[in-house]
Amino acid sequence: MGSKKLLALLALLQVLSLHAHAAAASKHHPKPGAGSSGTCRSSGFLQGKTHKCNRKNGSDCCLTGRKYPQFRCSPPVSAKTPATLTLNSFAKGGDGGGPSFCDNEFHPDSALVVALSSGWLRLDGTRRCGEMVRVSANGRSVLAKVVDECDSVNGCDAEHNFEPPCPNNVVDGSPAVWKALGLDQGEGEFKVTWSDV
Repeated sequence: MGSKKLLALLALLQVLSLHAHAAAASKHHPKPGAGSSGTCRSSGFLQGKTHKCNRKNGSDCCLTGRKYPQFRCSPPVSAKTPATLTLNSFAKGGDGGGPSFCDNEFHPDSALVVALSSGWLRLDGTRRCGEMVRVSANGRSVLAKVVDECDSVNGCDAEHNFEPPCPNNVVDGSPAVWKALGLDQGEGEFKVTWSDV
């Protein structure tokens, strides 16, 4: 097989794999790149394993044999960075799994806290743990503290509630963040913008 044909076949397989993931994407894990700008492509794939995960708040659980894209980057940050807001409980026993990455603590659903995709949390050279960010939607905005990572590289294990790696453009917000923005938590995800404060 010629090199051009092989490259075309590899490109087709990658597109088919991404389409398979998109079809399986649920409320908690939107399609990779949905609502993002700039270039940040998948850096690899994680092989899924089926296991019992907490489905509270519509969590997407890994499935055996499915490949999930991994991202070591996120779209560029601006004054109005497009993102997908997802719903997450950072409380003990919530769907966030263990304690928050940044402070090793749990946070009640009434706290204005968020998790950011890996690239935004720490891989773009700016460490945002403990920092405040502004999340905006529908003419409203809220200040929230960054307490956790929505891991875009690792997943399908107990530490990540047996969920796939997070897309590269997620702000994972507590119920309090959703309430402050006047959003319906039943939607599970919503297009927003965010910025550093």
